[in-house]
Amino acid sequence: MSRKRYGLGCWAGIGIAGLVGAPLQAEEVSLDEISVVSDKPGRREGAAAGPTPNPAGSVDVLPVVTDRFSTVTVVSGGELARSQPTSLGEALFDKPGLSATTFAPGSASRPIIRGLDNHRVRILENGTGVQDMSDLGEDHAVPINPLINDRIEVIRGPAGLRYGSQAVGGVVSVENNRIPTSIPPGGIAGRVTTGYSAVDNGRNGAATVDAGSGNVAVHADAFKSVADDYNTPLGIQRNSFNESQGGAFGTSYLFDRGFVGLSFSHFDSVYGIPGLSAAAQRTRLDPVQDKLQARGEYRPLDGPFAAIRFWAGGSNYRHNEFGTDANGVEEIAAVFKNRAAEGRIEFDHVPVETAFGTLSGQLGVQADRRKLRISGAEGGLLRPTDTRVQAAYLFEELALGGGLRFQAAGRIEGNRVAGTQALFPSDFLPDGPGDEPVESRRIRRFAPKSASFGALQDLPYGFVASLTGSYVERAPTSPELFSRGPHEASATFEIGDPNLKLERARTVELAIRRADGPFRLDATGYVTRYTGFVYKRLTGFTCGDTFDSCGLRGGDLRQVVYSQAGATFAGAEIASQIDLVPVGDGFAGISAQYDFVRAQFDDGSFVPRIPPHRVGGGVFLRADGWFAQVSLLHAFAQTQTGALETPTPGYNDLKAEVAYSRPLDPAVHGLSEVTLGLRGTNLLDDVIRNAASFRKDEVVLPGRNVRLFLTARF
Repeated sequence: MSRKRYGLGCWAGIGIAGLVGAPLQAEEVSLDEISVVSDKPGRREGAAAGPTPNPAGSVDVLPVVTDRFSTVTVVSGGELARSQPTSLGEALFDKPGLSATTFAPGSASRPIIRGLDNHRVRILENGTGVQDMSDLGEDHAVPINPLINDRIEVIRGPAGLRYGSQAVGGVVSVENNRIPTSIPPGGIAGRVTTGYSAVDNGRNGAATVDAGSGNVAVHADAFKSVADDYNTPLGIQRNSFNESQGGAFGTSYLFDRGFVGLSFSHFDSVYGIPGLSAAAQRTRLDPVQDKLQARGEYRPLDGPFAAIRFWAGGSNYRHNEFGTDANGVEEIAAVFKNRAAEGRIEFDHVPVETAFGTLSGQLGVQADRRKLRISGAEGGLLRPTDTRVQAAYLFEELALGGGLRFQAAGRIEGNRVAGTQALFPSDFLPDGPGDEPVESRRIRRFAPKSASFGALQDLPYGFVASLTGSYVERAPTSPELFSRGPHEASATFEIGDPNLKLERARTVELAIRRADGPFRLDATGYVTRYTGFVYKRLTGFTCGDTFDSCGLRGGDLRQVVYSQAGATFAGAEIASQIDLVPVGDGFAGISAQYDFVRAQFDDGSFVPRIPPHRVGGGVFLRADGWFAQVSLLHAFAQTQTGALETPTPGYNDLKAEVAYSRPLDPAVHGLSEVTLGLRGTNLLDDVIRNAASFRKDEVVLPGRNVRLFLTARF
């Protein structure tokens, strides 16, 4: 059944088709002809781009992108429905090359990519920034519940240039249909997902509906997740509860050469911060966000441009930080507010035939603005700031034939960061009571410039090799420049440096991949050399709520100073899968993974909070609607620790899963498919501490858990 036709460039959000060196051709294609999701190992011939969530009949097929210069990890909608994570960090924690902050597991757990987090990892929803405050503090949650999403894509490498220098570590792109790009067959489609987890008495529910007629498509979704304090092998992790709910409505107008759409979404949550002092004070946060997004595309019949696309979004975000004072009286310690807006427009030029091959590419411009404000008892952490960014970027790909392609990209930005600087003494210790830093208004301006070059070569037996090099400059953010006070939820007294310089990263990355046939492989090795790497340095001092308490008088807050140093990151990430034995209409096989990051400063000391070496593998069966797997992931002890950081013991995470999917006749049952299953995690009930977490010595990850899940599609 045909759907409303639109341009091939209408990939959800950024989509894999929007990666570096993937300009789209100016030809009209119906949605039925687009393989946004591969339905078998390897990509479909003529696919718009790389992987997509595997359909239910092809679960656990390793998605591998072989025709892009960037390294891409995909978590499909099917996997999200089975694992039912309530935070992005939880969804990505055990993927090769990825980890999470797990400051408050299940809620405040931001993704970590190759040992990098916060201001170096950009989180997007349908092509625009998430526009929250999770990069300001590890205790701040990302206002996204993964349950309603179609997939999550993690992109490393040159593709990050499209989204700004703050994506030097990578991009986490959440994709959903909140701005619909098609009308489903029959005019309406949707799904309902629910589940229950034993470790935290967790209850999840989510529903999405897509419908339309003529030229108009609409989308609606809603979700709710509730969990109590979770169990660990050491007992209950106090104050680890979480609850979130929200939803969205979107509509689009579809026409012959494109579409334009708009969506409104709401998110609100409340969650506790685990840890000794936080649990004692019953610290909790209640983020609320309202967001408006727009997106569209137009494909001219002639002229120099094959496609013109735009993305725009704006939001209001706020959260309160609650707790009890010394007298046991509950109070609001701080109110955090963030207002942000962003827009991007992109032009695909018509492919040009040269003497060397076909040249294709994109030109884009981007602008965004962000205003932060903190009030209440913690208002001294960061005075109001105003950040503005304008940028232009260019991507070009030259296809030489014989499976050889070259890619070049460049970006230039103009960053203006306005705030209030605080001048602290060089030893970060007060002279005595009443000694507070002198403050003054300051504006910093930066002009980061970035460039990359890559080569992609098809090899025999379906292998593809790539080599890329990049140079990226990152401007310091307002928290890195202007922080100057207490943050009770994270138990830190944070001090920024208003004189920070541009951070410069030079990266070389080599990859080999295979997507077709019974053996799939995705292997990448990289080295990144940083000049002026910005990091949070523990001084060893403690503070109260004011600077004059730091040092001898001390307090409950660890003093943290934003500092710069040269550093080198090197690592590898490998994922593989092989189908060994035919079973029914499917296969039984084995999978394996390995990843590591080694990060050192120029003086030989180690960068703090780096994930450990990890190795894992398992067996799986997928046949006749059944899917089953057993896997073990072993994390080695992390002894390469930063200053004042404790070593982290290793752990074993044993997982098992069984699920059955049954297609149904919608005319008889009203449903097209039902999936029911059980999933067990940490079945050995091991004590799991996350080496990348500020709270690893106080917060243990959940113990043995069994989750029951159900998904129905119509």
